[in-house]
Amino acid sequence: MRAVVLDGPRQAAIHETPEPAREREHDVLLQVRKVGLCGSDLNSYRGCNPMVSYPRILGHEVAAIVAEANPNAPEWPAGMAVTLSPYSSCGRCAACLRGRPNACDCNQTLGVQRDGALTERIVVPASRLFRADLSLKELCLVEPLTVGFHAAARGRVEARDTVAVFGCGGVGLGAVAGVAFRGATVIGIDLDDDKLATARKAGAAHAINTAREDLHTRLAELTDGRGPDVVIEAIGLPQTFRAAVEEVAFTGRVVYIGYAKEQVAYETRLFVQKELDILGSRNAQPDDFRDVIRMLEAGRFPVNDAVTHVVPMDETPAILEAWSQTPSRFTKIMIDVG
Repeated sequence: MRAVVLDGPRQAAIHETPEPAREREHDVLLQVRKVGLCGSDLNSYRGCNPMVSYPRILGHEVAAIVAEANPNAPEWPAGMAVTLSPYSSCGRCAACLRGRPNACDCNQTLGVQRDGALTERIVVPASRLFRADLSLKELCLVEPLTVGFHAAARGRVEARDTVAVFGCGGVGLGAVAGVAFRGATVIGIDLDDDKLATARKAGAAHAINTAREDLHTRLAELTDGRGPDVVIEAIGLPQTFRAAVEEVAFTGRVVYIGYAKEQVAYETRLFVQKELDILGSRNAQPDDFRDVIRMLEAGRFPVNDAVTHVVPMDETPAILEAWSQTPSRFTKIMIDVG
């Protein structure tokens, strides 16, 4: 079968690969239909993802059809449309023992530490599958949206909160939608008017374009001078890491999704003076998948605005290079596998 393989940095190509085989009793064979690409895929393509070794098949945002029934997993009949959680967990590390397998010390994500779904067929444990009354395009959006939903959960967002989301790209849109799903007031922050317009459709009540507006002034205006109760950082730049701490309200919560690409220097006085909760957010839990599915089934997300490019599998190497050259042109790329 065919697969998109990274042979090395900036070396993506279509290769023939072996058919997958079931290794566990409850494994399910899937026919992959669509795969979404995210920032970690771009970093892998550029050779900037330290968790990736080559060669590697990309892809962890998946819409698929059950290709073959497994009598040991009768709840997944052939022909059913599904999405999946691309993470693994060991069940033994500190995170797993605390009921947080999304942060498993031994996690291996599809397309990152192990081969992914940008191929015609894959085998997945039945426990990782989710069904939904959604189109394939919507199913392919579930996993990337869960990352932002999990950040909202980590920030203990409540309906009474005002939440600022730094970055309204693919992950940030999930955070905007996740916060809005909890009934809170969302402020979307970005440099791109198109992304901010999509954030409004995803639930943002306010939008700040920091290319022409002063962030501190606008946040003060929108929060009666207190600052947002929660800040979710979905960019990964040192300046936005710092701004999150500077702008959040006293006794507020800061949630970091993005990885900073370099070391960040803080005025740590603010941690103590404001008595802040500083939280990391990694991957997602099953409840996040179920919440995203409920939101999408209710039609509460601008799917067609969020997905900016859909291309056939053969064009994956070319679009990866175009994305690397001009990332601002792209919000969400989907690959039609078959």
